[in-house]
This record gives sequence, C-alpha cells and structure tokens, in this order.
Amino acid sequence: MNDNILQIQNPVLSVNRLSIAYGKDKYAVKDVTADVKRNTITAIMGPSGCGKSTLLRAVNRMHELYPNIKTEGEISLNGESIYGISTSKLRRKIGMVFQRPNPFPTLSIYENVIAGYELNGNKLKRSQKDEIVESSLNDVGLFGEVKDVLNKKGNFLSGGQQQRLCIARALAFKPEVILMDEPTSALDPLSTAKIEDLLVELKVNYSIILVTHNMSQAARISDYAMFMYLGELVEYDKTKKMFTNPRDSRTEGYLTGKFG
Repeated sequence: MNDNILQIQNPVLSVNRLSIAYGKDKYAVKDVTADVKRNTITAIMGPSGCGKSTLLRAVNRMHELYPNIKTEGEISLNGESIYGISTSKLRRKIGMVFQRPNPFPTLSIYENVIAGYELNGNKLKRSQKDEIVESSLNDVGLFGEVKDVLNKKGNFLSGGQQQRLCIARALAFKPEVILMDEPTSALDPLSTAKIEDLLVELKVNYSIILVTHNMSQAARISDYAMFMYLGELVEYDKTKKMFTNPRDSRTEGYLTGKFG
C-alpha cells in the first residue's frame, strides 16, 4: 500500500487495485486503491490526461458503454461489488453530473427531474412525481425560482440554473454517491459560488466525489483530496493537510504551479 494513501474506516466506496486501459496496454488509470469517506466532498485533482475523469466514470460503470475499454480491479459500494449490481440499479445509487449543464432539451423542467424514473420504466402516481420534483428542486435551491414555469423547457434557464436542474435530476433517486466531473467549469463565478455552497449543503445527506481542475475550489469545499499523475494516485489525504504539507514532491509541484 502506498504510504501516501489515506485509510478510511467504514467507507461508502472502496476502489481496490483499479486499472483502466483504452486499447492494448494504454493505461489511463494504473493500480489505484482508495476508500471514500461518507458524507464528505472528495476532490480528485491533477493535470489534464492524468486519469481523473476516467477514474470517476469507472465508479458507475460508464466505461461499459465502450467495448474497447478494459477495466481490472474492484470497486465496492457499502461493501458490495458494483459489478454484481445491474447498471440501471447502480446508476440510481451513484448519480452523475457532467461538466456542461445538459438538461434534456425536449423535456420540461418537471420532466427533466423525473426523467430517470421514466427511462427506467418506473410507474409513479402524479402525486409521487410532484413530491419528487418539488423535493429535488428544493434540495438544489431551485424550486422557488422555477415553480411557476415547471412545464417550460429547461434550456431557457441560465447556465447555473441548468446545472442545478441537472443536480436535481441526479438527486431524484436519492443516490448514496454523487459523481461530479468539473461541474462548474462552464459557469460564471457567481453561479460557481452557488454550486459550491450547494455541494457543501448536500454532503449532509450524500457522499460527493468531485473532479476539478480548480485547485482553489478543491481547497474551499473538499474535505479530502486525491492527487493523480500519469494515471497513478500519488497522494490522498485530508485537503487541508495536503495543501499545507504535501508528502510527495509531485503533489507539491502541482499545487505550487510548477506543472499542470
């Protein structure tokens, strides 16, 4: 075990010796082992091409959509292998929010929130749908802003509102883990601040894993941080500790702007 990798008791998620290759021997992630603490924000940092997003997408088996990607190792959710769970069930337990806000353009705000239920063939009463939509939009601080226009398409909203709508869509299933791939990189500073505040509130009920290029964002809102370089997990620690006293010279070089 790498001495620079943190040990977590009773983790929500465990990654054990995970390697991911695109084609023959082109490894984007190499032998990564890490546990994720419940009800925290864990940031994954590192320069472009270091394997951050590849690692994140492995957690809800998105790579299985691409036949040329080979995955080795194990990932467990609450001690249960994710490979023993159907992908539709797994993606209800592990939600995903992407870099650019992507509301379904043909659906209303209301329909966007419950889209996961509709796509999975879950039949709900109107009262159940209403409750899910209101609580999910309330969770992201959006219900008050859109309650009178729920039947309008989501793409008329501002970028920040659209991203909060996408987060509400992920929350509709009450997942245990929320994966976020650079969720504020397409947003203005004010919208970014709103999303950051929202994530800090959400960690009371959810465990959040956040890929970010933005080191100051990681320092502001994450509890734990991973530093990846060339596909390897170089260092994993409490964020404050890593930023003030990194144990690996490569981490220090990245955090001080020597590369990245």
